[in-house]
Amino acid sequence: MFRNFKMISNVVFGRGCFNQLDDILKLRRDNGTSWVVFVVDDVFQNRLIKKRLPLHSKDMLLWVNVKDEPKTSYVDQLTLKVHNFSRKFPVAVVGIGGGSTMDLAKALSLMLTNPGYSHAYQGWDLIKNPAIYHIAVPTLSGTGAEVSRTTVLTGPEKKLGINSDYTVFDQVVLDPELIRDVPPDQRFYTGMDCYIHCIESLQGTYINEFSRSYGEKALELCRSVFLNSDSQLDANRAKADDQLMMASFFGGMSIAYSQVGACHALSYGLSYVLGTHHGIGCSIAFDALEEIYPEGVKEFRAMMKINNIELPRNLTKNMDKDDMDKMINVSMGLTPLWENCLGKDWQNIMTKAKMKSLFKRM
Repeated sequence: MFRNFKMISNVVFGRGCFNQLDDILKLRRDNGTSWVVFVVDDVFQNRLIKKRLPLHSKDMLLWVNVKDEPKTSYVDQLTLKVHNFSRKFPVAVVGIGGGSTMDLAKALSLMLTNPGYSHAYQGWDLIKNPAIYHIAVPTLSGTGAEVSRTTVLTGPEKKLGINSDYTVFDQVVLDPELIRDVPPDQRFYTGMDCYIHCIESLQGTYINEFSRSYGEKALELCRSVFLNSDSQLDANRAKADDQLMMASFFGGMSIAYSQVGACHALSYGLSYVLGTHHGIGCSIAFDALEEIYPEGVKEFRAMMKINNIELPRNLTKNMDKDDMDKMINVSMGLTPLWENCLGKDWQNIMTKAKMKSLFKRM
C-alpha cells in the first residue's frame, strides 16, 4: 500500500513575507469573538519581532522557553493554559521560532482537540481528531519541523514524536530575513540537522524518487552554504539564508516520505539522558558514524573546519551503566529509523554492544 502523503496546504516564501501573517490570519477570523494563540520563543521578548506580531485584542500570546528539548509535560501545561483562557477553541495556533517552538505549536494544536495527556500519543498515527488550524513561522532553518508530520517530544519513558498526518502545518511562512541574526554556532548545528536528514534519507532503504528529488536539492543547497566560506560574508549572507531556508524545507520533505536513520536514533538517546539539543546531538552522533556514512562524515568534518566548529567531546566518558542502558533502549526503540538505515535485519547488525561502543565514542 502506497502512503497517501499529507502535504502543507499553503506556503509563502520571500523576504518580508512575515508582514503578510495578519492578512493570512484574517481568513480564519470569522467574527469579533474569534481568537488566535501565538506560540513564540521567549528569546524574542526583547527583540523587534515582538512589536511585529499581529496580535488582536482577544488573542493569546504564549512565550515559550525552549532551553530544554520540548517535553510532554510542558505541552500539557500549555494546553491547560489555553483551555483556561477561553471556553471556545482558537481559530489558529501560530508557532514562531526554531524547531522546538514549532514542535510545541504542533503539539498544542493537536492536544486542544484530542483528550488526555500528550505522552499517550507518542508514536505513529495515534491521533484521532484533526488539529486546530496551525501556522509555522521558522526563525531557524534546518530542522524541517515546518514541514514534517511529527512533533518531537521527550516523555516520561522515551523521546519520540507524535507522528500523524494531522501534525502537518496548514500554512508555512518562510521569510529568510528572520534567520539573519542567528549566532554562527547555532546556525551551523541547525543546518547540520538538515544535511544529516539528506544523507540518511538518500542512503536509506526507504528511498524513492519522491524523497530523492527533494533530498538531492536540499543536499546541494547545504553544500553551497556550508562548504563555501564566502557564503558567510555579509555581501553573500542574504543568498545563503535564502538557500538554507529552502534546504530545510526540502530536507524535511525528503524524510517525510522516507525516514531518517542511525544518527537521529542515537541522538534521541543522547537527548533523552543528557538533554543535548537536537542539532548538536545529531552532529555529535554523526561524527561517530563513519562506518555507516563514510562520505557524509568526511564532508561533515570539512564543513566543521570551514565554519570553525569544535564539537563537544567526551559526553559519555563517565556515564554510569543505568544511564547508558537508558540511552541504548531509547535509541533501539526507533525501529523505522534503523530499518531505513540497515534493513529489516537491523537488530542482528546494530546489537546493544555495537550501540554501546558508538555511544562511548561520543
